[in-house]
Amino acid sequence: MGSIGWRSLNQERIVLVVAVLIFIAASIGLPGFFTADNIIAIVRSVSVLGILALGMAIVIIGRGIDLSAVAVMAMSVAWYLQLLGSGTSDGVALGMVLAGVLAIGLLNGFLVAYADVPAIFVTLASGSFVFGAVRSQLITQDAVPVPPGHWIELFGGLRFFKVPVEVFIFAALAFATFLFLRYTKWGRYVYFAGDNPIAARNIGIPVRPMLVLRYVISGLIAFSAGLLTAASLHSINTRIVNSTLLYDIVLVAVIGGIGLAGGKGSVRNVLFGAALIGIMLNAMTIIDIPLIYQNLIKSTILLAAIIVDGVINPRDEQTAQQGDI
Repeated sequence: MGSIGWRSLNQERIVLVVAVLIFIAASIGLPGFFTADNIIAIVRSVSVLGILALGMAIVIIGRGIDLSAVAVMAMSVAWYLQLLGSGTSDGVALGMVLAGVLAIGLLNGFLVAYADVPAIFVTLASGSFVFGAVRSQLITQDAVPVPPGHWIELFGGLRFFKVPVEVFIFAALAFATFLFLRYTKWGRYVYFAGDNPIAARNIGIPVRPMLVLRYVISGLIAFSAGLLTAASLHSINTRIVNSTLLYDIVLVAVIGGIGLAGGKGSVRNVLFGAALIGIMLNAMTIIDIPLIYQNLIKSTILLAAIIVDGVINPRDEQTAQQGDI
């Protein structure tokens, strides 16, 4: 009976309630929290994180993981800005970088789908390769600025109803991801393959090509998040690859309710997870909790979320043997 009770828990509702409670407590107890500027700052701070979590969610729902997302985000945009700074035309620079992003996505997907290498090792290695190759061969400094007057700089200054444009981009990408997963044949295949890849293959679903597609989509979403980061900061700092951002992405997905065993989750889970993490991080910043303790709190929450996910969504024997996660 205890097992049935655990499995019947609705994690996303729990996360939403906790987020609302923290928001109410912070609004009452923290001066400056419940202001229009701070609310916009919270939403803006989770926009890029949420966009990256959308790509991660698609991969995890399909029974995989992409640890190269942050490296692709930072290094692709850094290379793009470096090309622009050296005089390369915008079209050529963008085409070269998109080709590189697609190549990494295809390589990740091919090695996982056709070479049967566990996704965690493939994407960890490809992320390290992307960072090392771009930093040593293609760019000259850690922080690469946006050329003055470029459309990225102008884009970063856009506001609609005083709300930064990246918030609307996050909303648009979230809606597009929702439509893809819910209403397209290929989106439904993601769930089928994540739930039971052998059964999906037996009924004729192209499981391996679909897996490659998921890593390509993840790479493209990561590149989009990098462009928004550069637009907001007017530069991209490649040292972000060595930050805790990757763990924050996984935290948003897992704590929101995306099942690591595959076949379970939705865009709503990402939105709830991003809301909770955004509110929590903002409150800790106002309280002036040192960064090292913020990371400790986040890592503890991630560990707890993984344990809860393992109880609510137990891995089947096939997943354990594949070592996908």
